[in-house]
Amino acid sequence: MVEKLIMINWGYVLILFLLGFLTYKRKSLDALGSVVMIIMGVIIIFSAGFNWLLLILIFLILSLAATKFSKSYKKSLGEFEGRRTSKNVISNGIVAVMMAAFGGYYLSFVGGFIGAIATATADTLASEIGVLHQPRLITTFKKVEPGTDGAVSVLGTVAGMIGAAIVGICAYLLGIINDSVLAIILAVIPGTLGCFMDSILGAVFERKDLLTNEHVNLIATITGALIGILLV
Repeated sequence: MVEKLIMINWGYVLILFLLGFLTYKRKSLDALGSVVMIIMGVIIIFSAGFNWLLLILIFLILSLAATKFSKSYKKSLGEFEGRRTSKNVISNGIVAVMMAAFGGYYLSFVGGFIGAIATATADTLASEIGVLHQPRLITTFKKVEPGTDGAVSVLGTVAGMIGAAIVGICAYLLGIINDSVLAIILAVIPGTLGCFMDSILGAVFERKDLLTNEHVNLIATITGALIGILLV
């Protein structure tokens, strides 16, 4: 039985390698970014299971779709982010990987896992879709140019909340958590608050070059994970 499970897991690893190759060939991730994604995925497969990895892949799909959305318009604004790097992968995914590594032993870390992914999803969708609407700086609510660090918009906020809700629904459907209502709560509340944390850090620190975008993303996902842990 154990050998059979190991064989199944290695089958999932092969699928993961294929996905890593495809993300690189489609110029979604650079070579190192794809390698880091594969390493993180292997850790999740053997510590938590393939269904947990699928939730991260759903985040990846939503992120790539949001990035490609209105590509020409974003290029005209100079806000199109093409191929992502290992720094993006680590800053958005390392917290979720750590939660997954212990999620099978502590229920609270399941909430942390969902909260971290929901935050990464909400932030990415809010940034990529919100750039299409007039943004305002979160600290002053003054109108700013699209792509300004710390800017928020109604469209982006709604898109982020919808993305977080999708993560919660998928977490329930994948069997990561058995309570559908709790799954949505663990995604929408941490995801939204984590996204706002990202914007606040961007407005206060990133605009002054005190933090990089990767630092902000990491702190935001930590915030989402902590809130998810507290809500369980």
